[in-house]
Amino acid sequence: MVADLDLRLVRCFTVLAQHRHFGRAAAALHVTQSSLSRQISRLEQQLGARLLDRTPSGTRLTEAGAAFLADAEALLRSAERAAARALAAARPHRLTVGSLLNLVVTPAVRELRRRFPDAEVRTVNLGWHETREALLDHRVDAVLTRLPLQADRLRVTDLYEEPRVLVVPVDHRLAGKESVTLDDIADEPLPRADEPLWDAFWRIDPRPDGSRAPDGPLINAADDKIELVASGQAVAILPASARIATLRPDLTAIPLEGVEPCQVVLATRADDHGPLVTAFREYAVAHLSGSVHSGR
Repeated sequence: MVADLDLRLVRCFTVLAQHRHFGRAAAALHVTQSSLSRQISRLEQQLGARLLDRTPSGTRLTEAGAAFLADAEALLRSAERAAARALAAARPHRLTVGSLLNLVVTPAVRELRRRFPDAEVRTVNLGWHETREALLDHRVDAVLTRLPLQADRLRVTDLYEEPRVLVVPVDHRLAGKESVTLDDIADEPLPRADEPLWDAFWRIDPRPDGSRAPDGPLINAADDKIELVASGQAVAILPASARIATLRPDLTAIPLEGVEPCQVVLATRADDHGPLVTAFREYAVAHLSGSVHSGR
C-alpha cells in the first residue's frame, strides 16, 4: 500500500483539509468538485479508512483523517525536497537567491552573473517567516535576511547592521518627535508573530526591565502589520530600510533609541559547498557589507 500511495491524491487531501470545503478546495486545485471527490475516494480506498465526513457547511476530518494529515504534509514536503535536490544535482550551474522585502541583493547577484556568465541565477522575494524552510527545502540556495534566525543546519554570514524605528500614524501622539524610547511605548500594543524568536526581537519582549510588551493582533505578513498601524490598532517596530514614510503618507517612522540594531545576514545551507554558493557568499560580503547598504 505504501509503495502505491499516489502523491497527487495526498496533495488533494491536504488542500481539502485546509479549506474544509469541496468547492473551495477544487477551485484551489483547478479541478472540478466531482473530480476531487473521486480522488479523495481513491485515496480512502488505498488507505482503507474514511478520512473526511461531509457536513452541511463543508467537511470535517475523521479521526483517521486527522491522524493522517500531519504525516501527509510531511510526506509532501519530503517529496518536494527530494525533487529539488535531484534538480540541483542535475543543474550544478544554477543558483536561486532569496531576499526579504527592502533588502537589496542586486550588487552581489550582478557580480555573480558577471563572473559566471554561463550560470543560471534567479532571484525571488521571501516572507520573513520563510527563510529557513526555503533553504532546507532547496527552493533557494542563499537568502539575504535578518536575524533572529534558527541557525542549525545553516551557515550564517554577518553583513551589516541597520537601526530600528517606530512606525506610527501621522496623527499619533508621538508623531513628529525626533526620537523615542521604550518608555514612550510602554503601553502601546505591537503586532504579534507566531514565530517566537522573531516575535520577541521585533516586539522587544520582554523589555530590559523584565516587563512584557503589550499584545497586539496576530499577523502573518508584513503588509498586515502596516495596515494595523495605519488603522490605529497598534504601533510597529521595523528596520529603518523599510522607508515606510516614503511609501505611506499616512504613516511616519521615528528613530527608536536605546535598542540594539537588527543584523542583516546571508544564510545558506551548512552542507552546501558548491562553487556558486561559495562565490556568492564572497560577493555578498564584498558588495553588500557596510554602511552604504544599511541606510546610515
